[in-house]
Amino acid sequence: MIALLTEPFGYEFMMRALATSLVASIVCALLSCWLVLVGWSLMGDAVSHAVLPGVVLAYILGVPFAVGAVVFGFLAVALIGLVRDTSRVKEDAAIGIVFTTMFALGLVLISVTPSHTDLNHIIFGNLLGVSRGDLLQVAILGAIVLSVLVLKRRDFTLYAFDPTHAHAIGLNPRLLGAALLALLALTSVVALQAVGVILVVAMLIIPGATAYLLTNKFGTMLVIAPTMSAACAIVGLYCSYYLDTASGGMIVLAQGVVFGVVYLFGPHGVLRGRRYASTRTKTESVASSPSGTASAAPASRNAPVRRSRPGPDCGCGTAPATD
Repeated sequence: MIALLTEPFGYEFMMRALATSLVASIVCALLSCWLVLVGWSLMGDAVSHAVLPGVVLAYILGVPFAVGAVVFGFLAVALIGLVRDTSRVKEDAAIGIVFTTMFALGLVLISVTPSHTDLNHIIFGNLLGVSRGDLLQVAILGAIVLSVLVLKRRDFTLYAFDPTHAHAIGLNPRLLGAALLALLALTSVVALQAVGVILVVAMLIIPGATAYLLTNKFGTMLVIAPTMSAACAIVGLYCSYYLDTASGGMIVLAQGVVFGVVYLFGPHGVLRGRRYASTRTKTESVASSPSGTASAAPASRNAPVRRSRPGPDCGCGTAPATD
């Protein structure tokens, strides 16, 4: 049993894959909590795909991938806002148009760029082929994103819950939104080393959505999401090693399985909700049985008649009188 657990990590490339996947999983999971809370899941999909041409151009020019990713991430957001505000097209359609066009541009650049390395790894990931230089870049970018999220977590949380209140106490909601978008672009660079551009959006949504189904406290979400994501990274690597499958795909598949289990059997799960609803229906039917109504009838005859009169407007009709 111990040999089965230790055998995969007897190879140096597996150790680098483990370190890269853990960094990417934890950083993506933390950011996903705010993305789910703000409602930026589709925006995360758009930015994670739109950074592809920026990453390719950064490779051509010999500059860090993060530079191209941030530039094209903000460019994608600006184009989405431009299309939405200057046409009849709604925001969801604008997001779909912009990110697919920019993703297609990235594919074209990959196809025409002469390279000694396979740039298709940017699309599908190359977790088992991560070099020491790639691991160092992932570690540096992950540390930057993690530090900003931890230091500004209160400001980001207030912005996610109530941007108006954040502005009232002196914070700049636009600046906080731009900071989240910049962190999203940097996180996409971190995660594309592990799972590629196509599956980055899964790591940016599934952990936060899973934690959201398990708790009502945001602080607890920030603990559950990275813990679950890191565990899925380890399980996915083990499965990919022994089943001879794609490592990035297995990590995302493990996260999807966990979400499915929580969706069905969690505190707010579908099956548990149906059991609660059926139990409540049975209780109400027993309470409204003839024996129950008969005992309550005499008391209702002697009860004073209450007339309703206008009360304070609470959004639920008129208030009962309190004679």
